[in-house]
Amino acid sequence: MTIRAVVFDFGGVLFDWSPHHLYRKLIADDHERQWFLDNICTQAWNTEQDAGRPLAEATQILIDQHPQHRYLITAYYDRWHEMLRGPLPEGVAILQALHTANMPLFGLTNWSAETFPYARKHYPFLQCLRDIVVSGEVKLIKPDPAIYHASLAQVRAHLADIQPSEVVFIDDVADNAEAASALGWQGIHHVSAEQTSARLRELGVGF
Repeated sequence: MTIRAVVFDFGGVLFDWSPHHLYRKLIADDHERQWFLDNICTQAWNTEQDAGRPLAEATQILIDQHPQHRYLITAYYDRWHEMLRGPLPEGVAILQALHTANMPLFGLTNWSAETFPYARKHYPFLQCLRDIVVSGEVKLIKPDPAIYHASLAQVRAHLADIQPSEVVFIDDVADNAEAASALGWQGIHHVSAEQTSARLRELGVGF
């Protein structure tokens, strides 16, 4: 078996993103902040935007439901860039080492189409990727098999005869990595850069 392409997830692999980075500035109490993120601006709500729902619509839905939290709800996307602390150096080091070794690289991320341009503009290492499937642009979301099919089609636009078993997918969410494996890809659950590097080498990827 020969690995001919590597596909990277972004959050938790290449980027340090968390609502807590912003809301620590807005809600000092740890328990109060956690309650807000568990009950108002939840991950499930954010995922709907990653799947293509407009940010303005999503914000208004929550304001209508919880008007007393208008300020905190509005801050979620008005100050979204403050949730993106920056790159994860060890993950980016893997990306750049593979790029230097001439491995074809791609991205597959659950990310809002409206916020992703900020990442493209501010993080040049994304230029190592030949192409990127952004969930909010295709209106599909991991771990739906359809988004993996879209990613494979994108990879095949560059490497026409590539097979799923020749593609590695790296994601920090186990369900997402397992969904790729279920479709015949080489899914890697990213727990640490050291473990991911070791697994890549087991698969015969030299870098």
